[in-house]
Amino acid sequence: MAATISDATISELISESSSTSFAPYLIEQDYAAYTQDEHEVWAELVSRRMPQLADHAAEEYLDGFSSLGLRSDRLPNLNEISQRLRSRTGWSTVPVSGFMPGPAFFAMLAGRQFPTTTWLRKRDSLEYTPEPDIFHDVFGHVPMHAHPVFADFLAHYGELCAGIESEAVLERVGRLFWYTVEFGLIRQKGRVKVYGSGLISSNGECTNVLEGRCEVRDFSVEAVLNAPVQVDQMHTALFAIESFEQIYEALQQVSNDIAAGRIA
Repeated sequence: MAATISDATISELISESSSTSFAPYLIEQDYAAYTQDEHEVWAELVSRRMPQLADHAAEEYLDGFSSLGLRSDRLPNLNEISQRLRSRTGWSTVPVSGFMPGPAFFAMLAGRQFPTTTWLRKRDSLEYTPEPDIFHDVFGHVPMHAHPVFADFLAHYGELCAGIESEAVLERVGRLFWYTVEFGLIRQKGRVKVYGSGLISSNGECTNVLEGRCEVRDFSVEAVLNAPVQVDQMHTALFAIESFEQIYEALQQVSNDIAAGRIA
């Protein structure tokens, strides 16, 4: 069960995690160590996705990609991205060695720090990699962190989850993350656009939606929290929001429902 967490409590949580939970995972991005072949793989990955995204990605994603100075020909420098992000939404990209446990991950989100892997998939795995790499993390996620409402939603999501002790509740609330941050859709100017990182970074998942093989349902908290997560197959149903304010308001509803015992 989670109560509202004060800013002071979150600051203490992040400070404590930084010296314990975070320490084993934080690394430096050795940008000079990337090879020319790795830069070329990044360029190929971007060139494979951008033609589709230019027409089908949410306006906010495309604006973020441009405003953060992401390049199509070279891997991103996380320090440079963080400098631009901080001035817009207070977020930063923090290099990590790989998978992070939930408590550390949520505390980082609450502190507007996005844990970002620095390795890049190999040329023989362009379409899919079983664990997130820098292409998924930066190309897929980070442009949305430049949008103020989405950035606030993500930080408050981390704050909420950092205070949840029940694994069952955490799993259900995780569905909100999955169907927004990872596989979110939005209706803009009468068309369905993609903004979730799993759709942005994957040609297969995105095409699955655009070619009508995935049902597009209206977003609601009840529907999302009752939708099991699919991790081993293409999605057959996803949810479209009308605005990013909708997911921010949905998170507040979820927080209220947890406090009232309506989510268990």
